Amino acid sequence: MSTPLGSTSVEHMNARTALASSALIVVGLISLTGCSAYDSIVHKQATSTFDDVEAFDDGAEVEAGWIPADATEITVRTSTIEDAADAVVLLSSGSALGDDCTEVERSSAPAWVLDDAPDPYTAKTVFACGDWSVMSTDGGWFGWTPNSDEERNVADAG
Repeated sequence: MSTPLGSTSVEHMNARTALASSALIVVGLISLTGCSAYDSIVHKQATSTFDDVEAFDDGAEVEAGWIPADATEITVRTSTIEDAADAVVLLSSGSALGDDCTEVERSSAPAWVLDDAPDPYTAKTVFACGDWSVMSTDGGWFGWTPNSDEERNVADAG
């Protein structure tokens, strides 16, 4: 059975159109995920936000027992590398930190910066709260983990 003249080129055009459409769909899906997908792949980090402590406790991939019970507007950035402990947390709160946090001389700094977070290098002291170092912000707290051995040792001795 013979095929009509030009049917091969029509089939070829349909294949190219399908391929181009698929590529556009993939690009569109990637752009819909925005910066979070880019950060996860390129910078090996993921950022999440939580309205309050309950939402943080239910959905965060880090444990931060120092976070005050009245905390809101919680932003968390974590590493996407398996078993990496690096994380930062920025939150709003009107409460003081708990008694298990000890003020020490700062000797660590976070792995990442968050928008609206204070510059940790300006802090002479921080609060060592276990593996976290925490500093005050205008209206809340900014913490990072891991902190330094020096900060943990001074806090443990205090």
